[in-house]
Amino acid sequence: MNPVTQETQPPLAGRREWIGLAVLALACLLYVMDLTVLHLAVPSISEDLKPSSTQLLWIIDIYGFMVAGFLVTMGTLGDRIGRRKLLLIGAGAFGAVSILAAFSTSPEMLILSRALLGIAGATLAPSTLSLIFSMFQDPRQRGIAIAVWISAFSAGSAVGPILGGILLENFWWGSVFLLALPVMGLLLVLGPIVLPEYRDPNAGRLDIPSAAMSLVAVLALIFGLKQIAQDGLGPVPVVSIAAGLVVGTVFVRRQLSLADPMIDLRLFRIPAFSASLAVNFLTIFVAVGYFLFVAQFLQLVVGLSPLAAGLWSVPSAIGFIVGSQAAPRIVRAARPAYVMGAGLAIAAVGLAVLSQVGGANGLTVVIVGSVIISLGLAPVLSLTTELIVGSAPPERAGAASGISETAVELGGALGISVLGSIGVALYRRELTTDLPAAVPADAALVARDTLGGAVAVAGQLPGQLGAVVLDVARDAFVQGMQVAATISAIIAMTVAILAVVLLREVRSGSAGSSDGEAAEGSDDQEWSRPTAIGAAAVPDR
Repeated sequence: MNPVTQETQPPLAGRREWIGLAVLALACLLYVMDLTVLHLAVPSISEDLKPSSTQLLWIIDIYGFMVAGFLVTMGTLGDRIGRRKLLLIGAGAFGAVSILAAFSTSPEMLILSRALLGIAGATLAPSTLSLIFSMFQDPRQRGIAIAVWISAFSAGSAVGPILGGILLENFWWGSVFLLALPVMGLLLVLGPIVLPEYRDPNAGRLDIPSAAMSLVAVLALIFGLKQIAQDGLGPVPVVSIAAGLVVGTVFVRRQLSLADPMIDLRLFRIPAFSASLAVNFLTIFVAVGYFLFVAQFLQLVVGLSPLAAGLWSVPSAIGFIVGSQAAPRIVRAARPAYVMGAGLAIAAVGLAVLSQVGGANGLTVVIVGSVIISLGLAPVLSLTTELIVGSAPPERAGAASGISETAVELGGALGISVLGSIGVALYRRELTTDLPAAVPADAALVARDTLGGAVAVAGQLPGQLGAVVLDVARDAFVQGMQVAATISAIIAMTVAILAVVLLREVRSGSAGSSDGEAAEGSDDQEWSRPTAIGAAAVPDR
């Protein structure tokens, strides 16, 4: 075996790169804002455009569906045509389609606009992440940059409801889409100046059948999972998930047969890549699953307005930002696996706190629990993201970024589906047995469907009867929330153990091996380059 040699000290990023990072962070913030802000505008859209219930669901969901479906394709396309070029094309398209969405005159027009926004939005996450790996080659600076990137997503989830609430109180519903214009304009002006270009010089043409199959597979899986969360098990979601799995299998077989595959499956033979992807997927499962309940609890149980609920989500977002920024510093003194394990254990404590929600202390418990969860999960997401993309060869960073973001979308959809279905099942069971007999059958049917339906029904019933319905529905929802939080806490502890077991050999100076060495005597030698997590890329002594 050849002796391990110390790598040349990588160049440090300067002012241009840090300004570029700020521009990329703004784009990421906007990407998440567009996922969250529309929910506040739903009542106004319903009143103005009068969509059917099915059309309204598509208006809400189509953006996330198209983002998820195109992430892998856009990540791979960026490697081929240039990541900066793709990002700027996507930014221009996002701004133009935002205007189309803002001035939509029919439900069909708004659905189409949201679908096009999703395709444009799919260029943002993988392009920004892969550009960060090109701009920040020093491991410590890269760790900080990725922490900023992760924090931007959290900030978007907090800022979106606040800005959206302000706009909706003063302007028409379409104004929420115009938030994109100044950010995308800034990206188009500064992007060519402060962002580097990177493409794979040996990349072949994009395989259109592979792109189509990845789109169909991801869309079918996410659609099926969300339908289960919404309506429970049924033939439509089961067939959709089965179709997604079949098309996904064909997609994998095609990649194995292509000389220049869309996704090089050798990535999954890198232990740090596959293990980090699994931990990231399960962490998102927990994060999105619990947040689904918190958002409804604040508005429908505590009774806060959308703007007030958005303001009360700020402490959690701050906790996430603090946790993300602390990760690069903590990992200098401990291996990534132990930092992840500790973070997930902390999140489990927060989820245990959340499982005690109820009664007069409900708001306090939710805020405290959410902050603890955010502090714990943020370092996990930062470190797994860096391991996933950093363990891939530079020319495959865009594809690795797309895979990472697709795992996030699938993990989130699965979290909503599984934990949401558990919560819905418990809610419906309680209402079936506890609703007063005096409630009309049609009203009882609506109340048993969702907590939002129960709140609407309670407002239409006589005073005392409406109050009883509201109390029963809220108690049932809280019980479901408590059970979901308990399950999430158990999953978080399980993933903590998984992270330590699978990634304990990954040192702070190497994502691909335990000793900072490239695998020798193997066909995969070129794939095992050292990658640092918050420390200089030198072998451990």
